[in-house]
Amino acid sequence: MKLARQNWFKGNLHTHTTESDGDADPEWVANWYKKHGYDFLVLSDHNHRTILEQDIDGLLMVPGEEITAQIKMGETPIHINGIGVTRVVEPIDANDIVSTLQANIDSITDAGGIAQINHPNFRWAFDHTHISQVHGASLIEVHNSHPGTNIYGAPGKPGDEEIWDRVLSSGRVLFGTATDDSHNYQDWLPSLSNPGRGWVMVSADELSVSSIVEGLAAGEFYSSTGVTLASYGAKYNEVTLKITQEKDYLYKTIFTGLNGDVLSQSVGLSANYQFTGDETYVRATVYSSTGQKAWTQPVFTSQ
Repeated sequence: MKLARQNWFKGNLHTHTTESDGDADPEWVANWYKKHGYDFLVLSDHNHRTILEQDIDGLLMVPGEEITAQIKMGETPIHINGIGVTRVVEPIDANDIVSTLQANIDSITDAGGIAQINHPNFRWAFDHTHISQVHGASLIEVHNSHPGTNIYGAPGKPGDEEIWDRVLSSGRVLFGTATDDSHNYQDWLPSLSNPGRGWVMVSADELSVSSIVEGLAAGEFYSSTGVTLASYGAKYNEVTLKITQEKDYLYKTIFTGLNGDVLSQSVGLSANYQFTGDETYVRATVYSSTGQKAWTQPVFTSQ
């Protein structure tokens, strides 16, 4: 992976409307994102490919669907976003977690899309031991803003970011996303699933469905809950980034490698990691004093 472009497009990959279990209609939701500075949006209603009746000027709509399967008599939810799908993808219950993940990922690929594995800790459905056995997915949510998705884990339950590191350490390449998983647009509360809390910044030559989907599939993006990168470069032997200063906030960058081990950390508006040759992969997490974060994508020494 090498990010030579610095033409960033902001988008949300996980969005619900009244076409499934959201509380605002698709046009209202799309206009909210446009008014708040987003360049593209994926409407990902459950088992429904929501298409607007009219284009929203200035906002690229990337077709999507949250393929929603239930196994073990509905006790275990398997939710996977199909991003860029060209048709509705019917959910498949293949009786066990790994088989169901794989079958639905394959269906998304067959429909011309890329697969994002959603909120693994929702109802403690599955973890790295399952995800590491599947292939063909491109993305995994490392931050889902829905208050009920247990992103930070619990005793004996790894958080979503730790699950990501364990999957990467198994040799599977998945790129980490931050999403809204928005459902609630009528009121704003910590207990509600509101928009504007997690997004991706994709580096692409142009704002088009094909360029955005290709950029996501190649890991040409970073994810954020509020930290903005002024620049971000990644290649096989080096990761560099600069952070945009906001107000009087302070920033710390931690570079992480195999098994989630900390490789180095620095304080300030710039950070750099030079590979020593012993790493399997390197990624960065930027922490703001506000509690907001940004995540860069893993760079593998074999790339």
